Amino acid sequence: MTDTARARKLADRIRVVVAETLQRRIKDPRLGYVTITDTRITGDLREATVFYTVYGDDEERAASAAALESAKGVLRSEVGRQTGVRFTPTLTFVPDALPDNARTIDDLLAKAKAADAEVREASSGATYAGEADPYRKPGEEDEETDADGNDGESPSGGKGAAGA
Repeated sequence: MTDTARARKLADRIRVVVAETLQRRIKDPRLGYVTITDTRITGDLREATVFYTVYGDDEERAASAAALESAKGVLRSEVGRQTGVRFTPTLTFVPDALPDNARTIDDLLAKAKAADAEVREASSGATYAGEADPYRKPGEEDEETDADGNDGESPSGGKGAAGA
């Protein structure tokens, strides 16, 4: 097995090589605004997964995926030439789910904000069920406390003198 630092360095180098090659050498008209977001490589350095995003609608995403698939050989040979590893890893292109996840989180945050505004609107005219400050403050006498300082209980723990 190889160390993870080497795999991480190779993955970063593959990401840079693929991005530069897409920008400079691949002239496929189907290729839209593709951004290489991440690259992961297996521990044996044989397979690399390249994550990408495409700016546009579903049709442009499908066209860019087909263009990446057809350019896989050129990209792999360029990766092998620039990295100098003994075995050039096979490349697999996977659309990154990050923009969809971000959109979902934005929608959930908008719903939470609307719910908070709804609760704030409902509570704007509300009053307290009891007193505004329900806590006792030091030095205040409570009406249940008698002159002896007892709270109306007998020393035996029961209420009153009758001992029910």
